[in-house]
Amino acid sequence: METASSDKENAVQQSIAKTNSAEHHPYHPSPGKITSSIQEQENRLSGKKGGNVVNGLRKTPGLLARGSAQGVRIDASRQPSKGYEKYGIHWAPLNIRFERRLQTLVVLCHTLTIAICLGVFFFTCAIPLSWPLLVPYLLYISLFSTASTSGSLKYRSSFLRSLPIWSLYASYFPARLHRSEPLIPTRKYIFGYHPHGIISLGAFAAFCTESLGFSKLFPGITNTLLTLDSNFRIPFYREYALSMGLASVSRESCENILTRGGVDGEGMGRAITIVIGGARESLNASPGSLRLVLKRRKGFIKLAIRTGADLVPVLAFGENDLYEQVRSDSHPLIHKFQMMVKQTLGFTVPLFHARGVFNYDVGLMPYRRPLNIVVGRPIHVVQQQDRNKIDDDYIDLLHTEYVRELERLWNEWKDVYAKDRVADIEIVA
Repeated sequence: METASSDKENAVQQSIAKTNSAEHHPYHPSPGKITSSIQEQENRLSGKKGGNVVNGLRKTPGLLARGSAQGVRIDASRQPSKGYEKYGIHWAPLNIRFERRLQTLVVLCHTLTIAICLGVFFFTCAIPLSWPLLVPYLLYISLFSTASTSGSLKYRSSFLRSLPIWSLYASYFPARLHRSEPLIPTRKYIFGYHPHGIISLGAFAAFCTESLGFSKLFPGITNTLLTLDSNFRIPFYREYALSMGLASVSRESCENILTRGGVDGEGMGRAITIVIGGARESLNASPGSLRLVLKRRKGFIKLAIRTGADLVPVLAFGENDLYEQVRSDSHPLIHKFQMMVKQTLGFTVPLFHARGVFNYDVGLMPYRRPLNIVVGRPIHVVQQQDRNKIDDDYIDLLHTEYVRELERLWNEWKDVYAKDRVADIEIVA
């Protein structure tokens, strides 16, 4: 009896040992991991993502925010997928979710839009049968077209701006639009977007598409993102830009948008978004820093006084983190050449890189880093009756208030959206 009992005890102990080894085998998750996995699934099913996000709406204290909505799930992980390294480059794995591949495709097409349009144009030029249509078209967009400066929104397509592909675009980073307080639809506004970054990807997502829910955060406000007038001289790209609601950043265009149409026929309920720092600020774009070219930029203040539009500062956390570029302090000759190009052509070309389609180290695709675009509080502007004699003291007062609101946004949210910063905000000339 003792021998049989001993044999049974040994069998039980061996069974327990096998069970324990199976529980801790790399292909068998531990009980703690199973519980964690179940909890994660329950959180996903109940909408508890990232702690404070439910159905794309982030419950941030003091802010109302919308993420890349329209039903596209945001990938909270900012770490690249595990691939492999070869020749010193980290290559993307093959087993990537199809959704992420679509996000990459949409962002790639957006960054190459001008190149694609030019390619189609040159291909069309090679077809003699297209010349009778192509030549008048080129003459029209070069000499006669006023669509980008007239202030009319008849070419703007709500359908194109609301396509689901833009939700994929916003989910790539991911991007979110935050509102400090509502805007009254019976006023007109000038949104000042900071910083410029390399190509202002956040401004496009927030103010040129409905992927971040601008019309839901600011009902009754029709916003127009402004870009260089030269972009409307590019064949075929002109039609695309007008359909997306873009307009020229020229003085004529700004005044026409803010003084025509709207709820009263004089621009009320309309808004424009200007990337204040422009091409020069793009040369300051560097991950972890925020150098804003703003100290001498007062043209938009004068525009606000002439049109009676309130000023709304916008700070895009993460815009400068999307690309790396050659620093001006370490390559002064390159910086001088870039400034010469800017003075001659009105724009410049930063020497930048980020990641590629199939790798994480080299290419012109932006990094997958969060974009948090915070819209500040409006600064009320009193329209001056004599537009040709604007009080300089009033200009300086509004400029000071504008900078103060930008600094408030930075100080209030830098510990939330700029945890990896290497420098504080800096206002330069």
